[in-house]
Amino acid sequence: MTQGEGFTNPDGLTGLTAYDRTGEKIGSVEQVYLDDRSGRPEWVTVKTGLFGMKQSFVPLAGARRQDDQLHVATTKEAVKDAPRIDADQHIDPGEEHELYAHYGLTRPEATNRGAAGRAPAAGTGGREGMREREGMAGAGAGAGMVGAGAASRSTGRDDTKSDEMIRSEERLRVGTQEEVVGQARLRKVVVTEDVKTSVPLSHEEVRVVREPIREGDGTRATIGEAEAEVTLHAEKAVVRKESVPVERVRLETERVTETEEVSDTVRKEQIEYDRAKGERGAKGEGWRDRKQGPRH
Repeated sequence: MTQGEGFTNPDGLTGLTAYDRTGEKIGSVEQVYLDDRSGRPEWVTVKTGLFGMKQSFVPLAGARRQDDQLHVATTKEAVKDAPRIDADQHIDPGEEHELYAHYGLTRPEATNRGAAGRAPAAGTGGREGMREREGMAGAGAGAGMVGAGAASRSTGRDDTKSDEMIRSEERLRVGTQEEVVGQARLRKVVVTEDVKTSVPLSHEEVRVVREPIREGDGTRATIGEAEAEVTLHAEKAVVRKESVPVERVRLETERVTETEEVSDTVRKEQIEYDRAKGERGAKGEGWRDRKQGPRH
């Protein structure tokens, strides 16, 4: 699949969750970059890094969409190590070439396309709202790429006039990352304990039995010394040991979710202006409007 092939609607890419070729999550798609001549999406920026504060350029070459997921043909590590390029400003051809080289891609030659670069898709992100793509027909050598939301507006007026300015502010983006906090292990040791049990034992005892002899039994009587002997038997306790399985023990982990308060300091710009002394409707020299814009 060539770069951007199969993707014709940039609005459908913004907000998707990007996964690398192994299925590992990279981050969310923030901005889409279009080819100036064909108008096809060729690059996207994905939020990476701690708390998702960094935007990295990712090629759409070989990418495919599945529901709300964008599966790209590169690895998460390659995306994290991509050249640091500001996604809110014009990208020159040298920086674009650096991106192609990093991902091991062949940069399309200018034979059929001229030297046109990459233009942003209107409304795909950026800090300054929706902008129109600049100079599609006039894109020439050195046009490079332009960050989404940072192109000049084609309104027919000079945007360099001093009667307006852009107010910016920082917003806190909080994400999560997994880290190792400890280990648990099973260990089997041998201990001893005293065990007592009862066992019945039998033995033989001697008792004297006397039986009278009646006349006529035919028993012969002799007088003299004699001895008689009997063997006695007794049981004794015999102990032996055997090993038997009694229990199966294993470790399991359980995920518990807790809420943690995160706070940080963000900056934002405010607009102030001074009314000239003697201006009609002025409330005095030095009066300032400190309206900061909508709160988020």
